[in-house]
Amino acid sequence: MSKVAIVTDSVASLPEDIIRELDIHWVPYYIHRGKEVWRDLVSIDRTSFYQWMANASEIPKTANPSPADYANIYQEIAASGLREIVSIHITSKGSGAFQAACIARDMILERLPELKIEVIDSLNVSMCQGWMVIEAARAALAGASFEAVIAKVKSMIPISQMLQTADTLKYLYLGGRIGKAQHLMGSLLNIKPIISMREGVIVSLGQARSRRRVYQLMVDKIEATVSSKGRIKIAYVHAAAREEVEKLKELVEARLDVVESLMAELSPALGVHTGPGTAGVCYFPVLD
Repeated sequence: MSKVAIVTDSVASLPEDIIRELDIHWVPYYIHRGKEVWRDLVSIDRTSFYQWMANASEIPKTANPSPADYANIYQEIAASGLREIVSIHITSKGSGAFQAACIARDMILERLPELKIEVIDSLNVSMCQGWMVIEAARAALAGASFEAVIAKVKSMIPISQMLQTADTLKYLYLGGRIGKAQHLMGSLLNIKPIISMREGVIVSLGQARSRRRVYQLMVDKIEATVSSKGRIKIAYVHAAAREEVEKLKELVEARLDVVESLMAELSPALGVHTGPGTAGVCYFPVLD
């Protein structure tokens, strides 16, 4: 049994079997649709959400978990007998989750000063955050120390990369998450953009006029980062677009040495901002 508990939030978009297998603790985001409030992946599932979202006339609002939500999970972990917690969160430049978790840590440590709680800003999103959680959980289950688990996560922050595309950026725009890709809004109908994240902020890395071409550009960018001989771990990520991301997977694995791959669908709280039809990858080079 691991001596270090790993905590994250629903927007990491981890597959459920991975969560169970690695004993990962997670906290749901909130989705507000008018007066109705959904708890991400608790009271709304991916399939139902994306079916509704495709024809929605108004974009829902999302909210990160509160300090009390994180404090509750830390308290539950402490009650189970564990004394060391590593809590990994979406970029603090796009959400308040990291700050809420820090407040929760301070609240719990006042009552239980014997605990060790490290809250980490992944400076990323989706399965880039998810990969950090997975690798941390694997290290913890293998018996790594609290300090070693933290070091593993922090080593991944600068090398984990997200690339994604969609037919429209309207969801990012309406949700206020478009960041430095704002300039693409003027030509939404004519391009398929490549969206990534740099230092915790959404950026544009290029564009093309077809899905096929933009997927090829994505593979070019991955290869430029790791070289054709480099080994990578990769998650193929989508929002109600499994067939599209399978096309991207085929291109990636024809050219790159993929040592591990996962298929993951974005959680509804993240899909609010990308919209259905999004397809992309979250990957990092395997350095050892």
